[in-house]
Amino acid sequence: MTGEIFRDAWGIPHLRAGDAIELARLQGRVTALDRAWQLETERHRAQGTSASFLGSEALPWDRFARRVRLADTARRCLTELDRRDPETGRWLRAYVEGVNEGLAAQNASSSPASGPTGTAETAAPPGSSAPPGSSAAPEFARVALAPGRWEPWTPLAVWLSTHILFAGFPAKLWRERVVECLGRDAVGLFAADGPGTSGSNGWLVAGERTVTGQAVIAGDPHRFIEDPGVYQQIHLSCPEFDVVGIAVPGVPGIAHFGHTGSVAWAITNAMADYQDLYRERLRRTGAGVEALGPDGVWHRAARHTETVEVAGEDPVEVEVIETDRGPVVIGGPEGLDDGVTEPGTPPVAVALRYPPRVTGDLGFGALLPLLRARRVADVDRALDLWAEPVNVVQAADTEGGTLHRVAGRVPVRAEANRIAPVPAWEPGHDWQGWHESPRAGLTDGVAVMANQRGPAAPLGVEFAAPHRADRIAALLAGRERWSAAEMPALHTDTHLASAAALLDHVAALGGLTGPAAGLRDRLLDWDRRMDADSTGAALHAAVRGALVRQLARHPAFARLAAPPACPEVFRPWLALVPRIGYALEHLLTAKELYGVDRPAAVRAALEEVAARPPAGTWGDTHRLAPWRALPPTTPYDEPALSGDHDCVLCTSSVPGLTDLAARGPAARYVWDLARREDSRWVVPLGASGVPGSPHHRDQSPLWLAGDLVPVVTDWDVLRREDVVRGRDARERTDAFDQPDKADGPDKADGLQEFAELREVQEETDV
Repeated sequence: MTGEIFRDAWGIPHLRAGDAIELARLQGRVTALDRAWQLETERHRAQGTSASFLGSEALPWDRFARRVRLADTARRCLTELDRRDPETGRWLRAYVEGVNEGLAAQNASSSPASGPTGTAETAAPPGSSAPPGSSAAPEFARVALAPGRWEPWTPLAVWLSTHILFAGFPAKLWRERVVECLGRDAVGLFAADGPGTSGSNGWLVAGERTVTGQAVIAGDPHRFIEDPGVYQQIHLSCPEFDVVGIAVPGVPGIAHFGHTGSVAWAITNAMADYQDLYRERLRRTGAGVEALGPDGVWHRAARHTETVEVAGEDPVEVEVIETDRGPVVIGGPEGLDDGVTEPGTPPVAVALRYPPRVTGDLGFGALLPLLRARRVADVDRALDLWAEPVNVVQAADTEGGTLHRVAGRVPVRAEANRIAPVPAWEPGHDWQGWHESPRAGLTDGVAVMANQRGPAAPLGVEFAAPHRADRIAALLAGRERWSAAEMPALHTDTHLASAAALLDHVAALGGLTGPAAGLRDRLLDWDRRMDADSTGAALHAAVRGALVRQLARHPAFARLAAPPACPEVFRPWLALVPRIGYALEHLLTAKELYGVDRPAAVRAALEEVAARPPAGTWGDTHRLAPWRALPPTTPYDEPALSGDHDCVLCTSSVPGLTDLAARGPAARYVWDLARREDSRWVVPLGASGVPGSPHHRDQSPLWLAGDLVPVVTDWDVLRREDVVRGRDARERTDAFDQPDKADGPDKADGLQEFAELREVQEETDV
């Protein structure tokens, strides 16, 4: 390998190679060095084989992955990519080669490893030296797993696996249930935009509104916080381009957030609806299955069975059926998997239709053009190739160009398709081409995207509440000129506008007991900021949770409390308490609520909390709860968090169920178009996915404080890492590239440290 790996003080990889192909190979290699366990977990999830080492808890996902045909769709997309864009196909293969080299160098043994079921998962790649469970990948030893080989289609499968539920198609099952139980008018009451689940923030400030005269783009994607992190800070450089950005481990290039020096871009979830559910009528014909089509004719469906290995248990067979609409993800000819079908009703079978399965295109053709972009027009052309997920994109360049548009593929079809599952045997529910991508401009030199009803409004059904977008716009309007350094103040704003609906009800209450009256007064005096050290925020959250549970117990919602039987992976979308918690603002402000006495419910919640008030602050219960494939061997003392799901600092709890936050800012960024080196970024944990590494969690204190890490692009202040032999050079680098925690962000701002450590590197390099 001729490329070079450099590291900054935070262990972030900076890669330099002679061409784009070699750079992709280097990116794959360094990702495997830093995130081996994460890569293998994602590969297995995409293949539907994660239960083979994680056990029965992973079986529901594996069933879904097999039935929805993730791996097969990825293979289909690779075939189309090779046909349409062979250059990107070669680039993708180079990345996969690098991943396999990195896994071989760091994490595989020289002989097959016996998995927990007693069979070898895979033979070790040739040339490997470190056994599973080495310091580079201790998780492998815990499950007796050796890394397997990545195929050229694996990155596409990982991307698809990551985003297949991103658009929330199971919400259509919920809306169908709401219509059955409460009527069609109730759909709006439970819409996600009042208040919604976490999404992402992003804002563009044009040069006319900055102190430098050049644009600034900033924001933070909100996703489930995972350990290792779902995003990877990286710097990719070759003669064609030099880009810093935030990548997805397992996928080449920089898809979502990037800065080439002359142009920068960022995205949020557009909240578009681009996946459809079809209720199917199926029947068996010998060894086959047929589905009734909209033409009144029974058509043969594709069918086969697959075996899912489960650690410590017997293998499980999964029947995979695909109709002309798409793969059947719920039920089958006999109904649901568990055999639960209401008497007198036809068997349940539901198929999913999603764009990559239809077109064979995941949008990977946009990745190389994005890296090569020099101006906004280049980003715009690249995004014409984008497919999934559907995003709102903002971009700006050094010539004053700006861009605010939707990117992705949304089918044109009947309105009924967008609301709930539709009958496959009735005409009028087919797809009729693709929507044009909406565009928007700037207002007073500013554009804000926070999953609200913006340019993507014609493409979606439910959006995030407007509170985050309105708050960002109001804060930006409060100053005529902004600098990149001032943007973190917006990232960390904790004002909770959606609290008004509950507090208005609280203010109207009279005749309370003494403790409840005192609690009412404290709530009304609260500044409506969800700060970790706030007792007022803790009281508000406690009353809110008690009210959600009061409403969930009301007879009006009794049928919704028992959702229909369905696969386990869909159940979070069908749970009543979270649905009421997220829709509380709508439920409290609606003209009438199915006979629910809302003042009485608020009174009961207030009296309940007054009798047993929270003893501490919001941060005592609002703590980070990251997802991990395996629990840590030594539990972490997860930090207290500020924010809430309708704050700009969107750290989402589930009102009525838990104050813990599993979702929040999975990264933060500030892209400065005046000087790229004045840009900043941070992730919740760190650059390394290896527990115990100095860079596993070293960015967490900054993330918690709202501080950012400098974006370093000067190669002379970076430290080179030996990639030819791949031996213990990383361990040597980790030993001296950790900033002094006591110095915090100020230490990271001082590049003198880099120069001194570079001298040490030069003395120790071979």
